[in-house]
Amino acid sequence: MEEDIERLARRVGIVLSGQGYRLATAESCTGGGIAAAVTSVPGSSNWFERGFVTYSNAAKRELLGVREATLVAHGAVSEATVREMAAGALGHGAAQVAVAVSGIAGPGGGSAEKPIGTVCLAWDGAGLLARSETRYFHGDRAAVRRQAVAAALAGVIEIVGQRHGKR
Repeated sequence: MEEDIERLARRVGIVLSGQGYRLATAESCTGGGIAAAVTSVPGSSNWFERGFVTYSNAAKRELLGVREATLVAHGAVSEATVREMAAGALGHGAAQVAVAVSGIAGPGGGSAEKPIGTVCLAWDGAGLLARSETRYFHGDRAAVRRQAVAAALAGVIEIVGQRHGKR
């Protein structure tokens, strides 16, 4: 899995650089794992703009502008919240592409509606088709977080590729 994350991070750099785009991350359950993956790539300062680790709801509101009404109505682990996180990351920096993630990595915190392993992801960007999705990952806390990082990176490659007709 670590090799996959490294490969995906390198590919993110290639697709972003090819378009002259910079990336921002807005992370909760991954705790900066996406930013760590991309900054492990030499030359990432050319295409990685900034990362927000907004673990608490207060941080999501204060740093990214997630609305209290969204958090109350949908919870921190929701597509509505990650869409606002991604938009906030774009609005608080100079990136053209953003990825956001929030989830329940475990071992506690799950519920019948949102079991452990539930992760919501969103991608947004200038001229890109914004999208969000909910995924259900398996394994322990570290495994869920790794899978979330890999899914986030793969999504960046996909949305930039869709905009420009390549994958």
